[in-house]
Amino acid sequence: MSLVGRFKMSGLGKLRVAVIGAGAAGLCAARNLLARQDIFAPPVIFEITKNIGGTWVYEERVGHYDNGLPIHSSMYRDLRTNIPKEVMSFPDFPFAKHLPSFVHHTEVRKYLEQYCDHFNLWDHIQFGTTVDAVKPVKEQSGWKGLAWDVTTSDGIERSKSIKERFDAVMVCNGHFYDPYIPTIPGLEKFKGMLMHSHDYRNAEPFAGKSVVVLGAGLSGLDIAMELSDVNAKVILSHGQRPLTCPLPTGVEQAPPVVKVLEDGTLEFQDGKQATPDVFLFCTGYNFTFPFLDENVGVKVKDHLVFPLYKFLIPPAYPSLFIVGICRAICPFPHFHVQSKFVISVLDGSFTLPSREEMEKDIELDTAARRARGIATRHILKLDSEQWAYNDHLAQLGGFQPLPRYWSNLYESNKVFRARDMLNYKTHNYTVLDETDWMVQNLQGQQLPKPQLKQI
Repeated sequence: MSLVGRFKMSGLGKLRVAVIGAGAAGLCAARNLLARQDIFAPPVIFEITKNIGGTWVYEERVGHYDNGLPIHSSMYRDLRTNIPKEVMSFPDFPFAKHLPSFVHHTEVRKYLEQYCDHFNLWDHIQFGTTVDAVKPVKEQSGWKGLAWDVTTSDGIERSKSIKERFDAVMVCNGHFYDPYIPTIPGLEKFKGMLMHSHDYRNAEPFAGKSVVVLGAGLSGLDIAMELSDVNAKVILSHGQRPLTCPLPTGVEQAPPVVKVLEDGTLEFQDGKQATPDVFLFCTGYNFTFPFLDENVGVKVKDHLVFPLYKFLIPPAYPSLFIVGICRAICPFPHFHVQSKFVISVLDGSFTLPSREEMEKDIELDTAARRARGIATRHILKLDSEQWAYNDHLAQLGGFQPLPRYWSNLYESNKVFRARDMLNYKTHNYTVLDETDWMVQNLQGQQLPKPQLKQI
């Protein structure tokens, strides 16, 4: 008999699951829980803001709202997706066909609202609600002998505090709102404007200025291109291999900034120097779970959240699921696969190994990644390994994997982006069947597919 079967026989009915966050991951979690009303009571989704969409909600202001709550949005005004909509969507809910492959962020927000409409999620979301504490409690009749007390309060006044008990918790609170600022000796001596991309909204305030952008991830590249359009003089400072594709006008590359001198000058790794008007960090974000009881033992160190079996489950508390923390992934389908796997764990179709076995699995997986030269801070950066990870979860959970074209189209877009970061978003993709796709340029000419390394 499945775990849920035994649980139901105890007379406690269906499993109650709390979902923290109504961004894309939280909505996907809720949609998949609602699809299994034979097993689950309707989920309760706690959302700190007044909107669904998480990182896809554009907020012109930066800093704090009038009520003192921090502004979570890191969205900038002119952002268009860097992943084609054909593979950016949830597998069970495609974007509208008439849209171009690379859409403006407002279309993604609209898409998520349509997802809520289609799967009837709105009634299950508690807006303006802060999750203050998530605490495990021993519950003999509970799933794996566990339950969770979730304490929430009104998001504005924080006056009304409510404690509710759940059988499981899916943490979907995102990780694009607490800026990571690397330690740079002498940084406090910099005399210009210091900011993180979290607070960047548009290029106009930087017109004609000199800007050092630290970090050449997707945000760094995107912002460098926007700054070029307003005649800013940009130094793109990063530690990756130098970009070989054509760069926007007025953008040059430099190695990382290693220190700031007494007079506020930035010094790069090669000894060269610059005194820009603006020092802009595109250095990513910290993971933060301020509501999690410390006894749960989930730690964050050097950009790694651990210990988590399959990057999801703390072995000591297997009814807690931390969804969507992997980086360099195709996010919506990734959330879909993780949510399906969570369901398979809770409904008993996948029997979790023992705590000791899960801990051993984490240990071996981490050791294997380190043996391949992956630094701790990059363990969650799955990149091309995401496809094997997704397939592995689908195999364990016994559910449909992503169609075969998904990985090939996504990886091909990465090749086009690396070749021509200035124009790759003008391409339009068409999915032909479960395994095949085609791509056309702005003129409607079909482009040859890149040769990919075996994933």
